[in-house]
Amino acid sequence: MKKLLAIAAVLLAATGCQMKTATYADDQAVPLEEGQTDSLIMSISLEYPVKGASNEVIDKISNSILGTVFDMEVEPGGVEETARQYEDNLKDEYFNEYEDAPTAGIRSWEDRVNGYFSGRYGQYVSYMVEYYGFRGGAHGIATMTPVVFDRKTGDLVSEETFFIDGYRNPVAALIQNHLLDALEGDEEAFGQIFEPDLVGPNGNFEVTKDGVTWYYQPYDIAPYDLGVISVTVPWKELKSYVLK
Repeated sequence: MKKLLAIAAVLLAATGCQMKTATYADDQAVPLEEGQTDSLIMSISLEYPVKGASNEVIDKISNSILGTVFDMEVEPGGVEETARQYEDNLKDEYFNEYEDAPTAGIRSWEDRVNGYFSGRYGQYVSYMVEYYGFRGGAHGIATMTPVVFDRKTGDLVSEETFFIDGYRNPVAALIQNHLLDALEGDEEAFGQIFEPDLVGPNGNFEVTKDGVTWYYQPYDIAPYDLGVISVTVPWKELKSYVLK
C-alpha cells in the first residue's frame, strides 16, 4: 500500500486560481484470498484546496469535492478519513459479494478515482472527477464528472444559477452545432448518437478559459464504445446566456 498526503507547492497555474492545494493519494491491491490473484484494486488521487481563501470557503469546496467523489457523508477528519471510510466500505462490499461464490471466473474489481482542478472563468473554478470501475463482465465503466464552484463563496454552481432564464433551448442548439466537432468530424461516430436533436444541457458542465464543456457519460447519448463525449461551446457564442 502506498499513501501520500502532501501539500502542493504549486498554485493552480493552469487555471489561474491563486489557491494552494494538497493531494491525497492512496493505491491498494487487496487479495480476495491469500495466494490467489483475484483482488480489489483501489486507486485514489484527489487534489483539494488548503490555502488562498477563508477557512469557510475552503471547507465548503473540500466537502463538496468529497461528496461528489464518494457520494457519502463527509467524515470529521476530512479528506483522509472520508477516503479511508470509502475504501473500508468498498472492501466490505467486495468480500461480501464473493463470500459464497464459486472460485471459477473473474473475481477481481477495480475502483479508480482521480480528482483535480481543471479550469477557471472569472470567479468560477471547475473541478473534474475521473472514475473507472470494473465489477466483472465484459468491461468496466469510465466516467468524467465536473463540478463548478464560486471561489468567492465556495458554493456549488448549477446551470440554473450560471445561465439566464430560458437558456436551455438556445444553448441546446449551440451544443448540437458543435457535436460533430466534438467527434472530430467522424460522420460514422455521429451516426451512432441516439437522438442528436435532443442533445442539450445536462448539468454536467465545466467552465474554462475557452468556453463551457458538457460531458455525456457512456450510454447517455451514444453507445459504450464512444466513451465519454465532451462538447465545448466557446464563450463568444454563450456570453449572452450567462448571468452577469
